[in-house]
Amino acid sequence: MTGDGKQGVDMATRRIRSAPATWQALYGPNLGWALELYEQYLRDPQSVDDETRALFERLGPPPAGLGGQPSASAVQVSSAPAPAEADVQRIVAAQRLARNIRMYGHLEAHINPIGQPPAPAAILNLDHYGLTEADLARIPAHWVWAHAPADVRDAGTALARLRRLYTGSLAYEFAHVHNPEEHAWLTRRVESSEWPRPLPADQAKALLRRLIEVDEFEKFLHRTFVGQKRFSIEGVDMLVPMLDRLIYLSVQSGARDIMIGMAHRGRLNVLAHVLGKPYQAIFSEFHAAPNKELVPSEGSMGINYGWTGDVKYHLGASREVAEGQAVQARLRLANNPSHLEFVNPVVEGFARAAQEDRSAAGAPRQDMDAAVAVLVHGDAAFLGEGIVAETLNLSQIPGYATGGTIHIIANNQLGFTAIPEEGRSTRYASDLAKGFEIPIVHVNADDPEACLAALELAHAWRDAFHKDFLIDLVGYRRWGHNEGDDPVMTQPRMYDVIAHHPTVRELYAKRLVEAGVVQPDEVARMEAEVRERLREAYSQVGAHEKEAEPTWKHTGEMRQVTAGPVTREALEAYNEAMLERPEGFTVYPKLERILQRRRAAFTDANGRVDWAHAEALAFASIIAEGTPIRLTGQDSERGTFSQRHLVLHDHRTGQTYTPLQHLPQARASFAVHNSPLTEAAVIGFEYGYNVEAPQTLVLWEAQFGDFANAGQVLIDQFLSAGLAKWGQPSGLVLLLPHGYEGQGPEHSSARLERYLQLSAEHNWRVVYPTTAAQYFHLLRDQAARLTVDPRPLVVMTPKSLLRNPRAASTVDELAGGAFRPVWSDANTDRPQKAVRRLVLCTGKVGVDLAAALEQAGGQPEWLAVARIEQLYPFPADALRRFAEGFTNLSELVWLQEEPENMGAWGYIRPHLMALFPKVPIRYVGRPERSSPAEGLADAHDVMQRQIINQALSEQGLLVHAGRESR
Repeated sequence: MTGDGKQGVDMATRRIRSAPATWQALYGPNLGWALELYEQYLRDPQSVDDETRALFERLGPPPAGLGGQPSASAVQVSSAPAPAEADVQRIVAAQRLARNIRMYGHLEAHINPIGQPPAPAAILNLDHYGLTEADLARIPAHWVWAHAPADVRDAGTALARLRRLYTGSLAYEFAHVHNPEEHAWLTRRVESSEWPRPLPADQAKALLRRLIEVDEFEKFLHRTFVGQKRFSIEGVDMLVPMLDRLIYLSVQSGARDIMIGMAHRGRLNVLAHVLGKPYQAIFSEFHAAPNKELVPSEGSMGINYGWTGDVKYHLGASREVAEGQAVQARLRLANNPSHLEFVNPVVEGFARAAQEDRSAAGAPRQDMDAAVAVLVHGDAAFLGEGIVAETLNLSQIPGYATGGTIHIIANNQLGFTAIPEEGRSTRYASDLAKGFEIPIVHVNADDPEACLAALELAHAWRDAFHKDFLIDLVGYRRWGHNEGDDPVMTQPRMYDVIAHHPTVRELYAKRLVEAGVVQPDEVARMEAEVRERLREAYSQVGAHEKEAEPTWKHTGEMRQVTAGPVTREALEAYNEAMLERPEGFTVYPKLERILQRRRAAFTDANGRVDWAHAEALAFASIIAEGTPIRLTGQDSERGTFSQRHLVLHDHRTGQTYTPLQHLPQARASFAVHNSPLTEAAVIGFEYGYNVEAPQTLVLWEAQFGDFANAGQVLIDQFLSAGLAKWGQPSGLVLLLPHGYEGQGPEHSSARLERYLQLSAEHNWRVVYPTTAAQYFHLLRDQAARLTVDPRPLVVMTPKSLLRNPRAASTVDELAGGAFRPVWSDANTDRPQKAVRRLVLCTGKVGVDLAAALEQAGGQPEWLAVARIEQLYPFPADALRRFAEGFTNLSELVWLQEEPENMGAWGYIRPHLMALFPKVPIRYVGRPERSSPAEGLADAHDVMQRQIINQALSEQGLLVHAGRESR
């Protein structure tokens, strides 16, 4: 028995046990389940549990006429004490058939507009159950359909009605929805006599006109810009009216932001008709005019400005729409690269940010109805791209839930040239959603009114339960993957069908004409009006070309932004507030001792602030100054290395308390969430959140910096390039634990070299701070930058340095200092002319070097050491100032713990050569390797000591340690 069946038996059994001791207390599906269980009991009394067996022994057999007064349409039961076993079997079989129509009706549904009619499914055949029409005529309708309409009198009529509901242009899958209330809601909606409602004549005409606009727009582009890529919507044209309807319903329900994410197919049509992008602007992006300064040859807005901008079918847009006199909403279509589904978490982040009020202290206040996320997927990509599953998994997680996303699969039954059998291991493109208990509706894209009905069901579900819903819009692709591609080479039979298949606009016009809703001349008039509007827009392209220029330009150098100072008194007040607990709240004693030591940093003469303490003080000061904060990551509440403890747990009750959400001085919200074991989707979510809420300090922390590798697409395509491609600024902070401590290849390197390789056009900052004060000032500067000149911030954060005394700082360094891009703690009173070797490094290896110098008795006069704490933008002026007194410098050493082909060496070498043109530059560090670190701690220790000794040796460098750069 299926899980669904077992659940039903359990429910029926509970219903019998809780009812009066009569069979008459049962009706409808419960009666069917009870009869099935009684039939099982008759065959083998030991096959049911003791309680059920005792119940049936007490109740005896079902009485004659069970289910209502005997009548011509009622089942005829013998007047003997026990009913004939055959009668019970027929009732149970009819119940099974009704249940299976609901569960498997999709197998016979007419959802494929270009496919053959589906083959009959045996599980829906009367013969499969040993039933006849005569049998069904004798069974009351409500025995198989508890809420059957009044005009449905017997089981035969009931099953026929259910078959029409579940096997038409709409097909349903929600047996995987296990919540009884939700499952019952879906069943009632689908089987309601009031749904789906036929469209009134005026709405039907409006829908036809919209389809004409969608179709004529694509045909105009096809004729006018022959061979140019546009990824047309043709075959799933109903996507536009569905989005129209969803926007209307969402606004009626209180939404003020509708966030849309989609890949390429149909994007230009959505931009034109849903987002309201002028036809002229779209045409100008296609137009191959001689003046390339005004009209890019590839239709890419901004492509003439230093290789910035993006192709037309990647670009997003936003639009303000008015609904009635007072209601206004904003539509936003996210920019999206060719990495298809990777926009999904970005849109979810948009929606969450739009739903939250961050203007007051405490946790942000979320209104799930304030914004709606809509994701349009490709059928091949929905199952093929793992980012989809990652994003679906976020849907009910507290820190990421957005109150239900409406998913639409624009299903053209092809993935480039691959047929479904080559692209997935499941029957339907939508099957991934079943694992997340998301209801699924398959709908024939050639049935416009069924498509709108599916959309209305999705919206009603979101309103009722604030959960995701998926519509599988089954259509086709009229042209190739793009309009320059010939699909007949690989799908000759499919494209022979498509070539002779009328468009949905033609099919719907014919349907309305036959129904008398419109006249043929009225249809022709609509078509002529739309064509004229397109021709008129095209005639104005010359005048519109300048408007197609990008609204963003290169910003030049990144502006210097420094947060103001924080007084020692203010820091102490924040510290004391964070040490307060609610009355009766008991922190784990070991942790309480650790936290109470933070008071000593202010009270003891030798008190020091460690890394996590400095971070907490920075957060407190930032929200006290009115900037909201959101921090997420795997184990970020406690900290991967048990260092942060932003969320405290009562070790007796398990209750939680977040001191920063109760800070008396706070003027903005603070949120911290543990993320799922996901990188790509969470990075995308936080990026989207920050783009939508640009004045919020949003931080994502990797458990180990290496793990950010799994989110590289989001880093490459969105975070590093979003400003250049789309004029989309972000201030997202990546915290990436990095450092070589003998933990092996997967827990050493955050791949610093990759971020430096992506550094250009002042797109972000890449830093590797080594003291608590440096980190404190860095966070505060980033918060101040958000309102002035936002840029992402990539931070190589520590592991062992979290508790290293050499990385700790005094309170005065927090209160009175500032971030130093070039850091040195050497005695500046020594004679600078004595310096012959300058060792430059970045990060933890600099602390290792300082420890070695201390152990050796101090830094010799012939040696100078500095840490480059900001790698990009390269701090040339600061380094020049530091080294300007070293007039007798004979060599410069770059020291790093990463292999030579990794870390900062490849990036920093040309900068050093330009800054020190007459000084030999040498590399000290691990040799080139394919793996970032040694797998054995002992091997790491040997190598680490060796490179430190080489950097400090007056005897010169060992042969394998490096080479002179000139």
